[in-house]
Amino acid sequence: MANNFSELVREIKACRDCRSLFGFEPNPVFGGNQNAKILQISQAPSNTAHATGKLWADKGGEKLKYKWYQISDKQFYNPKNFYITALAHCYPGKTKSGDKNPPIICAKKWLVKELEVLNPQLFIVIGGLAAKFLFPDQNFTNLIFNNQILKGELCLVLPHPSPQNIKWFKDHPDFESKRLPKIRKIIHDVLYRQK
Repeated sequence: MANNFSELVREIKACRDCRSLFGFEPNPVFGGNQNAKILQISQAPSNTAHATGKLWADKGGEKLKYKWYQISDKQFYNPKNFYITALAHCYPGKTKSGDKNPPIICAKKWLVKELEVLNPQLFIVIGGLAAKFLFPDQNFTNLIFNNQILKGELCLVLPHPSPQNIKWFKDHPDFESKRLPKIRKIIHDVLYRQK
């Protein structure tokens, strides 16, 4: 198993453990610098990421980067700023109602190792499945509306920005009006801090 960052990256990129589960060739899509300022963890790469190798290059990504974070692609994809990963490192395929849930075996095998070797100043956790894995038995909405601590660092939990996640936003209008400005300020403070 990996004992340093570059070896871990090579091992994750070479992983094909879920080939029989998916029924297609897995394509691990993740990345960033070991000392990236922000470690962002979501559910799994999208079909777009699977096809293009570029994470968050879809409608959900536009909302996340431009509306919520209010940063440019140049800032978001700068590996010194963000290390972008997920519970599953590959697109898991589709169901009738959306993407399949990520195989948790991936998170147990690879994400836990990323958490051991990465050194972020801030964690961002996106979506209920990622939040449940990292903060089991805690209420998702409470996690979102309050700052958390993960591995001794500040952690922000966000709902998924997917266009399919309409109901949660309707049920929680205070997120965009009250919570999001605080989240954005924390992100900007970390990105623009001289360190």
